[in-house]
Amino acid sequence: MAFERQPSCQDLSESSALMPVAQARELLRQRLNVIEETEVLALDQCLGRVLASDLSSPMDVPGHTNAAMDGFAIRAADLPEVGKTEVLEVVGESWAGRPWTGALKSGQAIKIATGAVMPRGSDTVVIVEHTQLKGEQVTLGDDTQPGRNVRHAGEDLRQGEAVLAGGTLLMPAEIGQLASLGFAQAEVRKRLKVAVFSTGDELVPLAQSSETALLPGQVFDSNRYTLCAMLQRLGVEVVDLGVIGDSAQATRDVFELAARSADVVVSSGGASVSDADHVSRTLGELGEVAFWRLAMRPGRPLACGNVGGALFFGLPGNPVAVMVTFYQFVLPALQHMMGRLVQEPLTFKARCEQPLRKSLGRVEYQRGIVSVGDDGQTTVTTTGKQGAGRISSMTRANCFIVLPEELASVKAGDLVDVQPFEGLI
Repeated sequence: MAFERQPSCQDLSESSALMPVAQARELLRQRLNVIEETEVLALDQCLGRVLASDLSSPMDVPGHTNAAMDGFAIRAADLPEVGKTEVLEVVGESWAGRPWTGALKSGQAIKIATGAVMPRGSDTVVIVEHTQLKGEQVTLGDDTQPGRNVRHAGEDLRQGEAVLAGGTLLMPAEIGQLASLGFAQAEVRKRLKVAVFSTGDELVPLAQSSETALLPGQVFDSNRYTLCAMLQRLGVEVVDLGVIGDSAQATRDVFELAARSADVVVSSGGASVSDADHVSRTLGELGEVAFWRLAMRPGRPLACGNVGGALFFGLPGNPVAVMVTFYQFVLPALQHMMGRLVQEPLTFKARCEQPLRKSLGRVEYQRGIVSVGDDGQTTVTTTGKQGAGRISSMTRANCFIVLPEELASVKAGDLVDVQPFEGLI
């Protein structure tokens, strides 16, 4: 009987049997639906939530023409000629919330504070540092241009102008913007619900103390903590289903429970081809498989499909592969389903300071440290050995070095694509 060899992550010549990353991303995009349910929350509960629909300004911002600096409000016609000074009579004061209500005449000035309403007839503010006040008279120098230091009504936003688009992630600046417009609440999309579980007889749950002893072959269940932490940062509702043993029935049971409990299911481990790996087989039995073997490293055994009404991701068991596949596939999918305005992760070029091993036909995500040298050049080095089980390669890194499938090798000094963790994770 002929031996049939299966493609593996160590193959250098059989990557054609694996699905290209770009194709997998397109298949994934076709399966994504935005959660349509919304809820109205008080503004102080909206941080990290996704705005449900476009919002327009109910007013002009600023609502009135006001002083941009402390000084004296005057008529531009009263500014002195070059090389001369001008003395004006101070006839009142205008403070933020307590405007001067008269009309300014020629030869007059109003002492004014930043943010205070500009008096009728005035159009220029001379800052305090460019004046001399003596009694009720102020002397102006010749170093102020007409119209300076004034913020005009509506110069930031006009009434009815678009403020925030639906899909905007509400962060501190957006919360402040809404508060400045008088919005006490906002309509946001309901939280996406994501079920998480790990598979593997070798996994030992964390105890309340640090005295748990590992038997030969056992490891602590770290992937589930990593996944839950990444999901919590994303702002979804996490359903933690714990650790599932390497049993076909147990895997089937947790699949059915997860599909009933959540919009998305994310597992780690069990997505490969051994007799103890039941995730991909169970997905095929209970749902539909979009893909499960990709031309990428780390992360080749990434299962994706649908089970029940839920989107499913079966991530690898190695810790680094879990994080790489989450950030490259799961994260953008969840952002889309949350209704967020999704942008491609920031990627830029950096000079690689060392040669890198790379095989044709697969995308590689090596962990790197990007920095700016004394010469002002952006450079990157790896964190060292790149095994998918070396979680320290992630904790030491601040970026992914993204090596495309058509690249055969990297020499020291070559430019490579860098995807910084800041903003991604």
